[in-house]
Formats: sequence, C-alpha cells, structure tokens
Amino acid sequence: MIATIDPATGETLARFEVHAVAEIDARLGDAARAQAIWRWRPAEERAALLPRLAALLRAEKDALALLITTEMGKPVGEAAAEVEKCALNCDFYAEHAPAMLADAPVAAVPGTTLAFEPLGVILAIMPWNYPLWQVVRFLAPALAAGNGAILKHAANVPQSALALERLVREAGFPEGLFANLFVEPGDVAAVIADPRIAGVALTGSTEVGAIVAGQAGAALKKQVLELGGSDPFVVLADADLDRAAAVAVTARFTNAGQSCVNAKRFIVEAGVADAFAERFLAGIAALKLGNPRDAGTTLGPLARGNLRAAIDDQVRRSVASGAQLRTGGTMPEGPGFYYPATLLDHVAPGMAAFDEETFGPAAAIVRAADTDEAIALANRTSFGLGASIWTADADRGRALARRIDAGAVFVNAMVASDPRVPFGGIKRSGYGRELGEAGMKEFTNMKTIRVADPA
Repeated sequence: MIATIDPATGETLARFEVHAVAEIDARLGDAARAQAIWRWRPAEERAALLPRLAALLRAEKDALALLITTEMGKPVGEAAAEVEKCALNCDFYAEHAPAMLADAPVAAVPGTTLAFEPLGVILAIMPWNYPLWQVVRFLAPALAAGNGAILKHAANVPQSALALERLVREAGFPEGLFANLFVEPGDVAAVIADPRIAGVALTGSTEVGAIVAGQAGAALKKQVLELGGSDPFVVLADADLDRAAAVAVTARFTNAGQSCVNAKRFIVEAGVADAFAERFLAGIAALKLGNPRDAGTTLGPLARGNLRAAIDDQVRRSVASGAQLRTGGTMPEGPGFYYPATLLDHVAPGMAAFDEETFGPAAAIVRAADTDEAIALANRTSFGLGASIWTADADRGRALARRIDAGAVFVNAMVASDPRVPFGGIKRSGYGRELGEAGMKEFTNMKTIRVADPA
C-alpha cells in the first residue's frame, strides 16, 4: 500500500494508486529523452539550477518539515534541519560540481586526459527515514553530472516524493528529467532491467540491498548501495565523559534511532563504564517523548508499527539473554507508534542488541576490559558504515581509527554525512560512495581520451 499514515496517531491520511505499466513506460521515456539533451549542456549551466532548488527548499522549509513529520514522525525541528541540509547540499554542488567534472590531464601520459561523462538515467530507491535528504544527497550531484533520475521512494512517504518532483520542476530542470514512480516492490526488477535505466542507487536495508544488487548485477548495471549499520561509539578511559555522554544521547536518539549511522553499540572501557552509564542515563531522562509537531518534543514516534514491534522484540530478547535494562523497554499504550528511550547495559556478543541492527530508540552499553578489546568488539559485526572514538589524545584516536572496519570514523564527534566528503560503508553496509567528489563521479563514465601527435 502506498499511503501516508501518521505515526503519531496511526491514522491513514492519504492513499495513492500505483502507476500503470503505460505510465511507467511514459515516465522512463520522458526521462531518457530529457537526459539525452541535458547531458550536453555545460556543467556550469547544469549546476546553475541547483541554487534555485536550494532557494525553493528554504522558502518552503516550514511546510516541508511538517510534511516530513506527518509522514514519518520525526520531531518538526529535526525535520526543518533536514530541509536545510538538502539546501546546503545543493549549494555545495552548485559551487563545486563544474570543477569536479572538469577534464583531468594524466601527467604520466602526455596528450591524455580523463573525461567524466554521465551514465544516463539512474534509478534511486530511497528510504523513509530522511525522506528529503536521502533523495537530494543523491539527486543534486547526479543531475549536476548530467544524469537523469527516476525515484522509487518508500511507500510510506509518497507526499514527500511528490513534493520533491514538483520542486525540481519549479527550479527549472527539464520536464521529465526527474520523475517519481509509485510502484510495488515486486515491480522494481522490471524497472531495473529496462534499457533506459543506466544504474541504481539504493539506500535501505541490507536484505533489500542484496536483492537489488542481484537484479542490477544480472543486467550489468552500476550500483551504489548504502545499507544497514551497527555503528560502535567507543569511549576510552581518558575521554571527556561529560561531553561523550551528551553527544551519545544525540548520536543514538536523533530521529528516534532510525538511521543507519546512529550510534548503536556504546563500547566503554570498564574503568569508566559506570560513570559513563550514569551520565548517559541522565541525558536520556531529559528527552521528551511526545507529539512530533510540538516544538518541545525531542523524541517522536517510530515511523511504522512493525518497526516499534521489532525494537521491542530486540530489547526483550537482549534482556532474556542477560542484558540489564536501565530505563525504558515498555511499550506505551494509546495511539501512535511511540516507544520510550531505552538503555541496555552489560550487553555482549550473542545478544540481539549487539549482533543485530537496532533501528529504534534503544542503546546498548558494552563493557570492554581495555582499548584492544574495545576495538575488537567494535569490529565484531557484519556491518561497516560508521564509528566514533572518544579519547583525550587526538593522535591516538587517529591511529585507532585506522584499526576500525568502517567507511568513516569520527574522533571525538558523532558520525554524520557531509556534502564535502564521501559517505558509504563496507562489509554488509554496502559499497560505493555518495557525496563529495567521489560520490559525484560514481555515476559517471571515466573516459580515457588519448591524442597522439599526427606526425
């Protein structure tokens, strides 16, 4: 079902029909025709439309934030920050895309340059947790690079998809270059296989990523996959515990814990674990669970009822396996998909909160005997998206960062995506990169052009 269901109440607010085969074909055809012309416009002209999109996003920030909150439940203040981040992403690529896409001479081979040319129309399969940001972080560089895009958004954020389609059109991008498709999951394979689709960008679960990778691989099409994560937040004995615990609350409970790069496993050296846990508990107690439309709310509902059931099940299984429940862990009564901020202590490998991705407001403290064990525990996961390390010695933190298996490691800071640097993971967290120059070039053809002296 493609519908807007208010997570705060469980009420279905709007339903949408899936697109018929003829409509899918028409939209793919329009995108291919538009991209065939768009690709030849100079990069400066393509990038010049991005500030218009940024301006539209900012002009409608309040309305877009309320739409995000209505569709997936994050507090409206967080939703407004998401809209602003989208605008900043557009600003960044407007300024830097032309230089990133410029021909690059190969110094070792005179007469040789590398050209970066668009691949074509890219299918973007995007999740609900950041319904505008996840799309725009892909879309801005993709359009600037000369590609077109078809969006298959999550079924519970259809109005966010429609809003983006409208904004891109109003910013002046060619008609049809970016289009939304309302399709059921079972119909995605046919879209991937369509010869007018040149590549696939997916942000979502590891399970869905494996399916899409197989479908795209069978069609020999480029993929960028940003999948799940079980990010470690490593607190060493010399860390500033007050600051680490304060950031830990934000790193875990932003967006109700529904992010691939939320910190999930808080791995703390045993000598400071009790002190950290008390500070963490105090920060959790200050969170306000409530209506996400209220300005004072800092923890909203989960996006869907099945997500709440899943996190509750993981908490219960972890406690049954020996974890200590410090706060939360009780399913609230009443309407909506609310779940309290929950802290599990003395979590260890073999427990659900350690082994599985926890996509909700539950944090797990894992106690490590020393630094070496903390790093080993951080790497004891099938995921490899982000990680953070907390220590008073920045040089030591930088050295330890190289020992952690992840696409990004932040020292004395929480993991966050940034338009200026590449973002992505390893292992079951996916492959390829978004953002930065590397992300810009993922969906380009790096063409070698060598010109020999006619003589």
